[in-house]
Amino acid sequence: MGKPTGFMDYKREECLSEAPLKRIKHFKEFHIHLPLEQQQQQGARCMACGVPFCQSGMMIGGMASGCPLHNLIPEWNDLVYLGNWEAAYHRLKKTSNFPEFTSRVCPALCEKACTCNLNGDPVTTKDNEYAIIEHAYEMGWAKANPPKVRTGKKVAVIGSGPSGLATADQLNKRGHEVTVFERNDRVGGLLRYGIPNMKLEKSVIDRKVRIMEEEGIHFVTNANVGQNVDAKKLLKDFDRVVLCCGASNPRDINVPGRDAKGIYFAVDFLTGVTKSLLDSNFTDGKHVAVKGKKVMVIGGGDTGNDCCGTSIRLGASSVVQLEMMPKAPDTRAENNPWPQWPRVCKTDYGQEEAIAMWGHDPRIYTTTVTEFIKNEKGELCKAKLVKLESKKDEKTGRMMMVPIAGTEQIVDVDIVLIAAGFLGTQKYVADAFGVELNQRTNVATDAGKYETNVENVFTAGDMHRGQSLVVWAIREGREAAKAVDESLMGYTNLSVQ
Repeated sequence: MGKPTGFMDYKREECLSEAPLKRIKHFKEFHIHLPLEQQQQQGARCMACGVPFCQSGMMIGGMASGCPLHNLIPEWNDLVYLGNWEAAYHRLKKTSNFPEFTSRVCPALCEKACTCNLNGDPVTTKDNEYAIIEHAYEMGWAKANPPKVRTGKKVAVIGSGPSGLATADQLNKRGHEVTVFERNDRVGGLLRYGIPNMKLEKSVIDRKVRIMEEEGIHFVTNANVGQNVDAKKLLKDFDRVVLCCGASNPRDINVPGRDAKGIYFAVDFLTGVTKSLLDSNFTDGKHVAVKGKKVMVIGGGDTGNDCCGTSIRLGASSVVQLEMMPKAPDTRAENNPWPQWPRVCKTDYGQEEAIAMWGHDPRIYTTTVTEFIKNEKGELCKAKLVKLESKKDEKTGRMMMVPIAGTEQIVDVDIVLIAAGFLGTQKYVADAFGVELNQRTNVATDAGKYETNVENVFTAGDMHRGQSLVVWAIREGREAAKAVDESLMGYTNLSVQ
């Protein structure tokens, strides 16, 4: 702890953002990071506390507290303060495969669990992580480091999202020959097409993938296992197969009029926008056209917010976002103490941009849609909404959000984007290998394990645990790689944390 009084001497200074009305004119990242000298000062704010909840990754009150990767946060915060950036990079990389991704898209569970929250503002751990990894690239420390010895074992990883990439990275470091199969035209999975470019520029993915290729990992795109790639052949050609295909079954909203033209799943909308951006900078027209249209986003999570920000950039005339639940409090409630995850209202970038555009928050709480209304051409033109209230279900005892009689209203809408979450893995991939699914439609394994019911077939990520965060997917990939390595070699020296 290089600066024992740092948390008292220095105020929290986080990266700035471009003004909303300026950044909506482009699809590039819009954060403005501090100079290294100022970032070092922020590292001094870390207390090196006796129990560093920031790196715990524990489940408290049903939600994660601290980093699931168990990053050595106090160590590299102190190294940042001391200006020892190279050592900070190596301590960061010891537990994290992709800090270039998490420092951009992670909701910073570490900061929410920071002890400084008790009497002030948390350490800027996420910004410190960004500074470490980006400086490492600038200095050439983040270059390829191929394994010196190969084991002769071959592993196929199906899916190139964060869990698939983490699995591949770990197994390749161990010396196994790894081939990653991706059904899309570009590597990245959720990182590529599920997260908008302004949150994670795709050049950041390409930069890392090039390094992974230099280290010996093979990537095969347009390879849709179960359709144009034979699962049985993979089982024959590879010693192990790891399924990392994500939780890609979007939850639908089945109400009258659902077949109206102009209703899309958020994942399809965001994928089409990013692909059109990358392919042609939108000149091909192969994305949902929302310019001049009234957009309704159904779902209040991160994906819903991404739909708001994307629709605004594409020129929507208005954007509203329906949330079934009531607005969360602005500050922690008494029954939600630190170091629990703070269940408070978060206004994200897309909502900030909507407020700047139209002067009000786009979110409409305790509201859902009961009907979509079509015009004579079968196109969506209106939606019937109803207010909700929380009531206890007499049979189950659970609190449920139920409609309030007499609160129905009809609103004009041209485009609906359903961002209501995901139900689990797409069944055709599981069927191709014969793996079993559990009641949540995730691939079934024993608790805490990654082996499926099919010999030599493992699984990881959202396909295994259900829809979750990028950081959890990376953790799953690391754990699955360790299990695969042990099954191949009889022992393993791969670390999870």
